[in-house]
Amino acid sequence: MDIKIKNLNDKLSQAYLGGGVERIEKQHSNKKLTARERVMYLMDEGSFEEIGALVTHRTKEFGMANQKFYGDGVVTGYGMINGRLVYVFAQDFTVFGGSLSETHAEKICKIMDLAVKVGAPIIGLNDSGGARIQEGVRSLGGYADIFYRNVQASGVIPQLSAIMGPCAGGAVYSPAMTDFTIMIENTSYMFVTGPNVVKTVTNETVTSEELGGASTHATKSGVAHVTSSNDVECLEDLKKLLSYLPQNNQEAPKKFPFELKDEVRDVLSNIIPDSANKPYDMHDVIKGIIDEDSFYEIHKDYAENILVGFARLGGRSIGIVANQPMFLAGVLDVNSSKKAARFVRFCDAFNIPLLVLEDVPGFLPGTDQEWRGIIVHGAKLLYAFSEATVPRVTVITRKAYGGAYDVMNSKHIGADMNFAWPSAEIAVMGAKGAAEIIFKKEINSAEDKEAKLKEKESEYAELFANPYSAAERGFIDEVILPKDTRRKLIKAFAMLEDKKADTPKRKHGNIPL
Repeated sequence: MDIKIKNLNDKLSQAYLGGGVERIEKQHSNKKLTARERVMYLMDEGSFEEIGALVTHRTKEFGMANQKFYGDGVVTGYGMINGRLVYVFAQDFTVFGGSLSETHAEKICKIMDLAVKVGAPIIGLNDSGGARIQEGVRSLGGYADIFYRNVQASGVIPQLSAIMGPCAGGAVYSPAMTDFTIMIENTSYMFVTGPNVVKTVTNETVTSEELGGASTHATKSGVAHVTSSNDVECLEDLKKLLSYLPQNNQEAPKKFPFELKDEVRDVLSNIIPDSANKPYDMHDVIKGIIDEDSFYEIHKDYAENILVGFARLGGRSIGIVANQPMFLAGVLDVNSSKKAARFVRFCDAFNIPLLVLEDVPGFLPGTDQEWRGIIVHGAKLLYAFSEATVPRVTVITRKAYGGAYDVMNSKHIGADMNFAWPSAEIAVMGAKGAAEIIFKKEINSAEDKEAKLKEKESEYAELFANPYSAAERGFIDEVILPKDTRRKLIKAFAMLEDKKADTPKRKHGNIPL
């Protein structure tokens, strides 16, 4: 055993030494790293402690008795990332294709259990061909053990997944149940069944990249929350994402040093176009509100009509949900509702305050949306906001029409503070559509129908297409100048920092999945 340990330590030394992070950055920035190189780069230098380095599989069938490797295809342990305790596992594709065996699964489960007990995030670096077929049901049971722990840890500790190679079959479900999934362009794949099976069953010819590549999951399915160009960028994304999150659900995210100054942002005064039909980029509003260069967008290429992501405001970590007028005029549809609902629930689980920037003309109409279940998917976002107990603040920049006004964190569903810019239009629908319905008889009987429609449209807009009627009823706490938004929000979130909310005792709610 002493000889075995010596040989193992020699191999570990070769993996961890010889240039460290700098060597990886220079030589491998555009190449795939080994499992140990990934762990070495991710963790603070010298902080990683491996668990289960001497574990080997127990299989004797199919000639496996003589094919044993220390670690059995996965590196597991704990260490520090920017001084914070984090648990990690990194699958090693060079050992049986990173396939999951009984002992491979036991190693992962062991550190997942430790992470929950201690209350620290867990990061999975996935690079596996799936279940080890030589072990049959034992490998399938190993997956189920991991899945169960994913669910038990959900909402308790942050769970981050990086797909750094193939991820097929049962391997895909664990990342799907974690909080965020990062994929690497051109080198990582996720699918339940691969191209060959698809060809056999459906007669479709498709490549691995088309079926389950990073671009596919970032734009079409929404499985990937972030995409990275290579291994090093992926690991940097993990570090950055982690910086916005707390250690567990009993803590708040780290607050960065900040000194309140004037905080007036004149750039916000010129963003809203004169015409209500002209789009503008909500990124410009976000940039004008948050701490400099602090926005980290999630699901950037999926359901682009809504923006979600993390940022810092006055040094505080916040979650942002914002309609994007540049795409589909910022309407809510099936995909944007699911995207935002998942993000809201994550922020609520981990004590991250929510800022909602609203410019929404309503829900997207049409048979496609109705048949795909816009009713139930829109209800997910409504449910997510309604159950959230973290500080919640809304700023209506322009349109807030119909049921979408209610859904986007309105006062009526528990928002703490609601602001509106003078350009806000809060109404059941747009002035033109409302005038056509309310004044239909007058318009039809008029000699100049077009002139009468414009007259009635202006009349309706003056009465309802503004923030003041809502402010009179207390649905809007304050109508503010755009340039004052950052200052108002910093003070509002500071005021709400110690918010406590008592909710009805129950096992759990029944969100419309």
